[in-house]
Amino acid sequence: MKKIYAFLVYCIAPVTAGAASVDIDTPKTITADKIEYDVKSGTLKTIGDTEIVNETGQRMTLTDSYLSQDGNELSGNDIKLWLGDHVYVESDNIVRHGILTTAYDATFTACDNCDAYGDAWKITTQKIVHDMDSRMLRFYNPVLRTYDIPVFWLPFFEMPDPGVRHKTGFLMPDFGSTNNMGTQINIPLYVNFSDTHDLTFTSSILTEENPLFQLEHRLNLNHSQFRTDGAYTHNQDGDDRWYIFNNDVIELGEYARATVFLERASDKTFLQKYGFYGDQPYLDSGAKIELFGQSGYVVADAHIFQELRASTGMQFVPSGNILPNIRATYQTEPLFKETFLKLNADVLGISGDGTSSQRLIGDMRIVSPWTLWGGNRITASLSARYDVYHFHNTNLIDEADFSGLKDRFLPSGYVEWGLPLFRPSDGWTQVIEPRARLTVMRSTDEDQFTLNNDSAGTFLSDATLFSNNRFSGLDLWENGTYADYGVRYAAFNPDGQTFEIFVGQTYDFADPTNTDPNSGFHHGASDYVGRLEYDNMKWIDLTTRFRLDQEDLSLRHMETSAIIGTSKNFVNLGHIWSRQFIDAHTTDDDINELMAGIGVQLTDRWSLRFNAIFNMTDGQFQRHGGGLFYTHPCYYLSVEYRRDNAVKYDYVGTTTFQFRFGMSINGQQY
Repeated sequence: MKKIYAFLVYCIAPVTAGAASVDIDTPKTITADKIEYDVKSGTLKTIGDTEIVNETGQRMTLTDSYLSQDGNELSGNDIKLWLGDHVYVESDNIVRHGILTTAYDATFTACDNCDAYGDAWKITTQKIVHDMDSRMLRFYNPVLRTYDIPVFWLPFFEMPDPGVRHKTGFLMPDFGSTNNMGTQINIPLYVNFSDTHDLTFTSSILTEENPLFQLEHRLNLNHSQFRTDGAYTHNQDGDDRWYIFNNDVIELGEYARATVFLERASDKTFLQKYGFYGDQPYLDSGAKIELFGQSGYVVADAHIFQELRASTGMQFVPSGNILPNIRATYQTEPLFKETFLKLNADVLGISGDGTSSQRLIGDMRIVSPWTLWGGNRITASLSARYDVYHFHNTNLIDEADFSGLKDRFLPSGYVEWGLPLFRPSDGWTQVIEPRARLTVMRSTDEDQFTLNNDSAGTFLSDATLFSNNRFSGLDLWENGTYADYGVRYAAFNPDGQTFEIFVGQTYDFADPTNTDPNSGFHHGASDYVGRLEYDNMKWIDLTTRFRLDQEDLSLRHMETSAIIGTSKNFVNLGHIWSRQFIDAHTTDDDINELMAGIGVQLTDRWSLRFNAIFNMTDGQFQRHGGGLFYTHPCYYLSVEYRRDNAVKYDYVGTTTFQFRFGMSINGQQY
């Protein structure tokens, strides 16, 4: 192949080269089947398939073109300005001035393998301007077409060059509709400050409410992350409604980390009414510092709560602000063999409604595990715990409006035995493990002075057996002596399949601290608890937890979760059933809820999803929704439906319809 260099501009007659490549005076390379350069007119003519590559690497393909000497004017046939793999602007009239390239009566498409998929989507426009400096595309009077059918028009639209990741510009809008806010159009603007710093600002236009504005901010610096998101609206009732969530994680070296978090809303129902973060019982704001060591851990945190729901059933709701909570733990090297000493300390301050309390807890525990003849495992432990409380105008269990100091000494100990028995059989390994624990704790009947600030109500389950304290917090303390016992059977094979069943019970020699008739604890023998699990590592994962009445073995409580199927076709099921009692008498308020999620891959591109929470007691859905999804190499779309039947203050439930459509460019969704 011959090459004609820039000095040809001094010639006085046309010069012709066949199958040539040309470098003209601007940093540009032109390759064509045939090239003709006219010195007098200062034009270059190409015949046949032509490729032009400029100084930035931008590529253009065309046939039978005319190019001015300065390279600013170009015309030809089948002109395609390539912006990336499978992404191009098509026009017969393209003009360049400096960093700006303008295509008139142009078409933009980014369909991967368009010949195979046809005109899945394209944008036709009066003109497209490509700014090579800012790497932005500006569309004037663009029309979005699907299979050449016009579906959407804008007077102006701007987007990043598809060859650039994380570029400032508008993202694809989405549409939705709710029964209390009408039709909603969300228009997101993405702003990129650097590779580690960006934000998304979304303007939402509502037909039945005033506009809503949302902000998401992200910053990553040297292993630290800063995240902020929020929303604001001035509604038609004249109220300012908003929320702001912030979470900053700051690495302070190899052994320290600080976290600052903020959760705040203008009112109790804004988050739920506008579709943010579901039905949370409270918001939590504060800070935390953590110190790590090979043998110890220290954490100090503070929390200020905003209550959104006064009652959550079994879920614990903080009763005041925590200022501060300091926890430290340290475990020594083995004193002898595997015996070690563990030290714990806890400092807690609670304030709210004119009252306050502070506590200091120190706990020292020695744990000594032994493996004896025949595989018998014995673990012995002794603990000494001392609590000091300071109260101010606090209503205690045994005294109202108390101010002053109280303390208590809480020694305890336990001995635990276990004997795992293994047996191989037909490719499976079977395990039978009986287990028992005797725990002796000081009775605290005369010392019930504390508030229940951190101890959620405990319910007997397989998870609360064999624990040092069956309450989740430190304020409440078990009474007297009790024994836990149970047996576990498990089987597993090399393919990863597992089967496990556990049944156990506890026996209280004194009256238990938790006398709630729904807890499963009784004086003497408790209810029976158990767990059943099966996982074949392919298409099913099943877990069931249950509690049976200790007298007649009737079912008192059951929780079941099942995952059946593959990632494309699946059924996820969850069910909770619990018999409710008041003073040992049954009520009509039994908990009976079914949770379901279904996914079906209808074709290679179409899929269906559905999820629901159904209250089987009153025969009503708490919430449900689903959607139809279409994924194409060139675009994606979805039609989604959600219904929330919750009633709370001024929130009386919402029905939402949402339509999303986006273009896929180089495998990235816009």
